[in-house]
Amino acid sequence: MKKILLTFVAAAAIMTAQAQGIKTPAPSPTQTIKQDFALSSIEVNYSRPNMKGRTVFGDLAPYGKLWRTGANAATKVTFGEDVTVGGVAVKAGTYVLYTVPNKDEWEVIFNKGLGNWGIDGYKKEEDVARFKVKPVALPSSVETFTIQLGNVTPATADIQVSWEKTQINIPVVADIDSKISKSIETAMNVDNRPYFQAASYYFEAGKDLKQALAWTNKAIENSPKAFWMVHLKAKILAKMGDKAAAVTAANQSIILAKEAKNDDYVALNEKLIATLK
Repeated sequence: MKKILLTFVAAAAIMTAQAQGIKTPAPSPTQTIKQDFALSSIEVNYSRPNMKGRTVFGDLAPYGKLWRTGANAATKVTFGEDVTVGGVAVKAGTYVLYTVPNKDEWEVIFNKGLGNWGIDGYKKEEDVARFKVKPVALPSSVETFTIQLGNVTPATADIQVSWEKTQINIPVVADIDSKISKSIETAMNVDNRPYFQAASYYFEAGKDLKQALAWTNKAIENSPKAFWMVHLKAKILAKMGDKAAAVTAANQSIILAKEAKNDDYVALNEKLIATLK
């Protein structure tokens, strides 16, 4: 009786496992990447197939044919704000990324068909951007299909698509200057004015350095012990070509940073001074 019971329990366990299914690794696992960019972010959701000894471009992904740019469901890219992609204006939102590989030139397509499975359901009339880019030959082979965000600056970035020994860079540009300039103008009309933030942006963006210096001086007046503000002043003066004044400001920042026991800013100022000799 005991043996029959054990057999029944074992059989029940097997049937339960079969009913529940067995979880195994996906052959082309999905990945979601998100990069802070401009005043929002860029997010990419895609599946990552492996080469597995196969020839990819010209075979697995035929030349001159529409490709899902990955595996399984269509690759999706979300822009958190209005951008220009490959020179084409694209509104904030989520789009499908398609490509047409070729030896010397790829066509890149952003499309509204979010419900598409791969290229199934693709409609050309749903394209929001279509442009061409040159592929780059890589020195070593990329086994797993990869999309990443590279060359990120405050207003530009590249969506980099890499597989086998080929990479394409899809340029993305955000118009943040007009938005930030407007917000600075608005902020400067209130009592608690963000002098340091405004000066930092003007310095980094290569805008009016005289205005950046004036705002930095105002910020330092309000916070005379702020060694990081004095360091910014030194950098602005250096960029303006006033080396002597820049060294003086950097030395002042060193004194304040040492008082605050901040070795990082001591080192930053010393490096700046070294470039001005």
